[in-house]
Amino acid sequence: WTMPANVAISVNPELEYGWVKVGDEYYLMATELVDAAMKDIGIEEYEIVNRFSGADLELADFKHPFVERNSTVLLGDHVTLDAGTGCVHTAPAHGEDDFNIVQRYNKEGKAELPIVSLVNETGNYTKQVDDNRYGDTEFPLAGVEIHDAEVPVIKILAHNNALLNKSSLRHQYAHCWRCKNPVIYRATEQWFSSVDGYRQQALDAIDNQVQWIPKWGHDRIFNMVRDRGDWVISRQRIWGVPIPIYYCESCGEHIINDDTMSALLEKVAVEGSDAWWAHSAKELLPEGFKCPHCGHDEFKKETDIMDVWFDSGSSWAGVLEVNDLEVPCAMYLEGSDQHRGWFNSSLLTAVATTGKAPYNSVLTHGFVVDGEGRKMSKSVGNTVAPSDIIDVYGADVMRLWVSSADYQADVRLSKDIVKQLSEVYRKIRNTFRFLLGNLDDFNPNTDKVAYADMSEFDKWALLRLEEVRQKVSDAYENYEFHMLYHAIHNFCTVDLSSIYLDVMKDTMYAEGKNNVARRSAQTAMYEILKTLVAMVSPVLSFTAEEVWKYMPKEEGMPESVMLQDWPQGHPEHFNQELADKWNQLLDLRTSVQKALELARQDKTIGHPLDASVTVYAEGAAFDALNALGEDGLAKLVIVSEAHIVNGSAPAEAVKDEETGVATVVTASALEKCERCWIHRDTVGQDSEHPTLCDRCADVVKTL
Repeated sequence: WTMPANVAISVNPELEYGWVKVGDEYYLMATELVDAAMKDIGIEEYEIVNRFSGADLELADFKHPFVERNSTVLLGDHVTLDAGTGCVHTAPAHGEDDFNIVQRYNKEGKAELPIVSLVNETGNYTKQVDDNRYGDTEFPLAGVEIHDAEVPVIKILAHNNALLNKSSLRHQYAHCWRCKNPVIYRATEQWFSSVDGYRQQALDAIDNQVQWIPKWGHDRIFNMVRDRGDWVISRQRIWGVPIPIYYCESCGEHIINDDTMSALLEKVAVEGSDAWWAHSAKELLPEGFKCPHCGHDEFKKETDIMDVWFDSGSSWAGVLEVNDLEVPCAMYLEGSDQHRGWFNSSLLTAVATTGKAPYNSVLTHGFVVDGEGRKMSKSVGNTVAPSDIIDVYGADVMRLWVSSADYQADVRLSKDIVKQLSEVYRKIRNTFRFLLGNLDDFNPNTDKVAYADMSEFDKWALLRLEEVRQKVSDAYENYEFHMLYHAIHNFCTVDLSSIYLDVMKDTMYAEGKNNVARRSAQTAMYEILKTLVAMVSPVLSFTAEEVWKYMPKEEGMPESVMLQDWPQGHPEHFNQELADKWNQLLDLRTSVQKALELARQDKTIGHPLDASVTVYAEGAAFDALNALGEDGLAKLVIVSEAHIVNGSAPAEAVKDEETGVATVVTASALEKCERCWIHRDTVGQDSEHPTLCDRCADVVKTL
């Protein structure tokens, strides 16, 4: 059906071509395809009588098979030896390669080839299709739907003795995603924005003005703008924002100038853009307006509308400039497909009119897919509605899921994934509950312990808090929300729940209310709580507000966590020597805990506080443990007794190859304190409290 629009024949300049003699006729084709083509046609006797390169054929003219028009040979790399003859029918009105090669030759001045468009917007041939036809007149094509014209065109070729062979071919073909019908390429007159006029300014803005998050967004949009042709800003739709151009009924020239625009703007300001459709051209133009080209006074309006990307691409002006907001804005945020869409059109409209980008930063995210990585679809039934998640788990779990995902790629979502996130949320919430419970009797205005007077372990906890605060701050600043999720999750479950808070339970529960060690721990816990609740508030907003409601307050603190300033850094809390020391001690703690777990499994002990451990170490490991002391080690590994031996271990010891220490675990032979559960040799020494150790007896007496 595209044969009536043929204006050229494309060949590959690098291929060898030849004249093939068959009887009294000569056929032109690529020599490598001759045998296959002759076999398909059914010709057995033939001879290649001349050979030459495709480049030698450039601009040769051949006669169109049924239209009074020449078909010119053009050179194109898109021609291959996959099938056919190596000579490709070229109709620039109906193919992208065809259009581009004809445009190139016309722009270079090598040829003056027409873009013959004979198909209207309904997919039917126009009446011009039958003009200049020669030979056959039996099969008129005007008004015929193009797909119904396949057989008539073949008959026309056969009637004109121009059909060498015909066959059917199954191949991939473009179809409408919505109605599933085939679509066609059709060249039409359009309005363009000349990107050439401001391309370099746009590229400079991409390079120097905008922060691209993630960084690969820079290269993606840079390459698109660099390689972009003119922007087609017109669309053939029956609704939308009009293109405000008039045409003179007499000379046909288009008209748009300051006078026509000013008059139209007055109407649009009152009635909106629908004024274009509601009024005649005469009503929209200035009174007494005449054509500046011929002086005529009758006009018609453009019926095309603006490309919708032009609408969204100019939204920065409608939102920011109209409302006196700052231009450029801080950020554009959308999916990764918008480098070609909204990000691109906004950049071009802004650069064309203001010389700079409409945004200071652009953040790109992937798309939500199901748990198996498939696109969510109602027809497939794999969609997960946020409202369903919120109804079951609450909004904070939904927000936590968002923060946990690396949005730079597609993000998976399923009920199982959300269930796992709900467990993470529960651990974070329980950390807050533990901190709140242990700060119930703490007044931060009067009970704080100075940093210099705090224990080393409390200082280590504040050191880890400072490291996490810096990591979370950087993650927010760089929009790496999954990094802050992992940092906070690990801090709550590992540093706090598994180490610091676990070790400090005895101090919090068993020491006297105003004991310095207890107040020191509460001071650290309060600093952790105050910082942690602020850090999670952008994500776990409702939970943070609930925690803030119940936590003790310092003077001058706001009534809502949302009004609290971001936590300030405490560089004095970071001490590399302290960090190295406690990193080593915690590694040694892990070694002892492995031995305790084995002893619990073989029923040597029940609770760790039933245990007495002897740790054998040498060198740096012994020095570290010895500096901590046996009481300090017992507290750190949460046992009743600890002994440190400098030397080799007996055979029954559990050795850790990583740290080099070995541990022997036995059941403590000492009496168990009824209050703190620690086995001590002082249990029973106080006649008033015979079931308590001396520490607990003293505390109880003060109650």
